[in-house]
Amino acid sequence: MDRLDGIVTPIQSLLFYFLFTLLCNLSFADPPYLHCSNTTSTYTDNSLFQNNLNNLLETLPSNASASKFYNTSARGNDTQVYALYMCLNYVEDQACHDCIAIAAQDIVSLCRNSKEAVVWEELCQLRYSNDDFFGKLNVSYNLPLDNVQNISQPEKFRSLVNETLNNLTQVAAYESANAYYATGEVDYMDKPVYALVQCTRDLSPDDCKTCLESATKDVLNKYYFSIGARLLSQSCYLRYELYAFYKGQSGGSSDSETSNKKGEDGGSKRWKVALATVVLACLVIALVCSCACYYAFNRSNKKTNKEMLRQLSHKNFHRDDTTAQEFLYIDLESILAATNKFSDSNKLGEGGFGPVYKGVLRDGREVAVKRLSICSDQGSEEFTNEVLLIMKLQHRNLVRLLGFCVDGEEKLLVYEYMPNSSLDVILFNPRIRAQLDWGTRIKIISGIARGTLYLHEDSRLRIIHRDLKASNILLDWDMNPKISDFGMARIFAGTEGQANTATIVGTYGYMAPEYAMAGLYSIKSDVFSFGVLLLEIITGKRNAGFHQTKCAPCLLSYAWKLWHEGQVLELVDSLAVDSYDQDEFLRYLQVGLLCVQEDAYDRPTMSSVVVMLKGESTGTLCQPKRPAFSMVRFKESCESGVDTCSVNGLTVSNVMPR
Repeated sequence: MDRLDGIVTPIQSLLFYFLFTLLCNLSFADPPYLHCSNTTSTYTDNSLFQNNLNNLLETLPSNASASKFYNTSARGNDTQVYALYMCLNYVEDQACHDCIAIAAQDIVSLCRNSKEAVVWEELCQLRYSNDDFFGKLNVSYNLPLDNVQNISQPEKFRSLVNETLNNLTQVAAYESANAYYATGEVDYMDKPVYALVQCTRDLSPDDCKTCLESATKDVLNKYYFSIGARLLSQSCYLRYELYAFYKGQSGGSSDSETSNKKGEDGGSKRWKVALATVVLACLVIALVCSCACYYAFNRSNKKTNKEMLRQLSHKNFHRDDTTAQEFLYIDLESILAATNKFSDSNKLGEGGFGPVYKGVLRDGREVAVKRLSICSDQGSEEFTNEVLLIMKLQHRNLVRLLGFCVDGEEKLLVYEYMPNSSLDVILFNPRIRAQLDWGTRIKIISGIARGTLYLHEDSRLRIIHRDLKASNILLDWDMNPKISDFGMARIFAGTEGQANTATIVGTYGYMAPEYAMAGLYSIKSDVFSFGVLLLEIITGKRNAGFHQTKCAPCLLSYAWKLWHEGQVLELVDSLAVDSYDQDEFLRYLQVGLLCVQEDAYDRPTMSSVVVMLKGESTGTLCQPKRPAFSMVRFKESCESGVDTCSVNGLTVSNVMPR
């Protein structure tokens, strides 16, 4: 063993270097960015202030559909609340609405009980206070953020950007017809530099000018050497990049010559570095496994894994004020106290990789603690994968990771608490399924679709979940769905469309045929799983273990059989028959059948699914073919009611149900 240790130690050091580099490259900043005031008193739960605040925040998204700026207040005896939002002028109305809706959720959950707070999302900002701040300039908390790539000749670049921002400041404050908003571009070494400035509309022109001048000074003093940066202020906003971000381009745009030739686009280059790091890390892991026993490798990596994740909690956001994000790492003592030392009375359920417990943190937040089983082979891999993925994702239909802990053998994930448990608990229990009326089912389906679309197309990472199922859909107080459990998810780079694996993981009944049979997965695999979920939700029937008729061994084939025969209303859940809409049911059923087509090419993308779910009729939709796993031959004797049809057997190797 001593000889092995002599070989393993330098290799493990190299492995640690590569993996740590991977974490740093993947952990670039994502919104929301926060400022929760520590100078004002806090409010108590269920107080008049909280009630006024919640009422104000609920009204803001509806106004955001029509206006990029809005301020309002609610007043009472010692309970006054003032709030405003500002969307960037170039965003569409719906994008503004969605951004403010997310900001309203984030500001109350992340600045809990604070009487004054501001949150910046990617396309908007939201602020509230118990003091009247309307029309008052505030530059006391200016937050500069940068693109981590450096520019050549930084002093020359600084001078150019400074002049450009000063010119735009003059236009926005005194000359703009677009309400304190201006954009422009200027050449730098034959490359365009794009800049944007904007003030909140409650300011005077002089205050707008003062705010933007202060913002320009702050951002260039700190990040003059960067190829791009932004300054978040409570009263204004500015940003400059080497790509036309306000014209819809992104840092990874293929038509950006700068990004393609020089790699000056930070997001694209970081992703390439991350991919290269993954390859190198895999090679090192293979080398370690070939020259050392598993025990020695595993023992020495326990400390490494812990330190990496500690580093991750502090380096996750590229900004000066990291204290607001240090909550990501929660010590074991706090979790033990929150869960009463993992008491059985606090146990919510058992997942494929360990139990889940309810807990209450010291600040009063209710949480769900996922405790990875010590004996689980996939525990460490799933844990690291889930932390790395979910802390980068921000969407109303994805469960929020509040923190994590690594301490000895303990690996713990701390999530927001979902009081209505998981979808399967309600959907497949006939005694309580009645609370899922038709409107609630439609809301759940739409939320799952939007969350999956975000993973596939709208997040900064292209993500395949690989385990969408009813038990991984959690429900909040208002029965809004939240997709959970990203331990099996995989990231796709750029325009990658599919990949394959020798180890098939997932849940029987939700897996697409190409994945179950050949290990081939893509975004269309998730579409298949979504289709199964959709059919289960509208019918109240479970796909796996479906035994209603031998002529249709699963829900998918039974639904298609009734569709083919024009008898689909037999599928309507008897517990929803009083509230369902027939035309809507037919459309959702047809969309579900399109999602579970055997050939992945025939399945729609999630963006198409979202559009089809909002459609008016089924007339314009494609006609579904026989779905996957529908191996029954519908013989005349079977169709006439004689139950003599045969069912082909199905064997799936290396399946690991969760």
